[in-house]
Amino acid sequence: MRVEEAKYLAKKIMMAGEIPLLVGHFGVGKTDIAKDIAKETGRDLIILVLSQMEPGDLIGLPARSEEKTTFLKPDWWPENGNTIVFLDEINRAHRSVRNAIMQLLVDKRIHNHVLPNETWIMAAMNPPEEEYDQADLITDPAFISRFFILEVNPNASEWLEWASRNGVSEEVRNFIKNYPEFLFSERNLSLKISLKPSPRSWYKLSNVLKTLTDEEKEKYGYILAAGIVGPEAAKAFYDSFFQKTRIPSVESVLLEGKVERLKDMHAANTLVLRIVDFLSKIDRETLEKNLATFSHNLIELSEKIPKESFYGILRFIVDESQKAGEKSDLFDKILERIVEKESVRRMVSEL
Repeated sequence: MRVEEAKYLAKKIMMAGEIPLLVGHFGVGKTDIAKDIAKETGRDLIILVLSQMEPGDLIGLPARSEEKTTFLKPDWWPENGNTIVFLDEINRAHRSVRNAIMQLLVDKRIHNHVLPNETWIMAAMNPPEEEYDQADLITDPAFISRFFILEVNPNASEWLEWASRNGVSEEVRNFIKNYPEFLFSERNLSLKISLKPSPRSWYKLSNVLKTLTDEEKEKYGYILAAGIVGPEAAKAFYDSFFQKTRIPSVESVLLEGKVERLKDMHAANTLVLRIVDFLSKIDRETLEKNLATFSHNLIELSEKIPKESFYGILRFIVDESQKAGEKSDLFDKILERIVEKESVRRMVSEL
């Protein structure tokens, strides 16, 4: 998303008491976003570059108090709640530092130090790619689920406006205006971790949605939801809320054969997730009774949704057929039936 969009949403997220995580390549303006929000809201800004810190820098030095050991507040600790604490380079921080800030993310405290009420927290990181020096990949869903993820990409016209306000030379501005492809090297962003919905993530999403107008919900609802519950759940939520693309029920697809073409990848992936969940929970008797119907309709579905989405169903069926479960033989029979269609057989061979 554009820098201005990321700044606007980050502010809304923090107003709701939640924590935005800006993900973007170096130089796209993540720190500037924090500085701008602090300036616009009249807040102090504390920047913690976590890659340069140790757990002791967060907890503070130990001191003796009567018969107990206490920890002195670190020198960066905010004096009042009119502050933004900006956690930069979280994926370059040592795991021990990330463990130390976990309590800050959850309880707004570290050890015996409690943040003043109304203190805002935001974070930033580069995408986990080989070109960046990183301690290790963030794969802990409990850690990443504390954030609303906002992917930031620069926009040439937006940058030119910024450059004009900040005294960038006319030669540079004219060059980027005429050759916007040289503003940055465009690369896809990926956290290499699948965001999945949870009771906590839905609660956090609710907190932020309460701060938005109906117009803002329609404009930013999907972006916000995708950054906390994942794209598939976000698509289903957004579509149900605004009645955009209608996603058919599993029963209508598998039992009744009412399969309509779904070109939208997110909608198709949502349907796939529902089908996989349905098949994983169905009892043996019902599965055996409807085996032929399911197989026929799955073949029909393979022609109506994107190939990349249908792979999800095939992977599930192949995995279940190879397990030593009570329904593995039935999934094996389904697999035998659906690979009778050549296009499906080719897809299975590619798994």
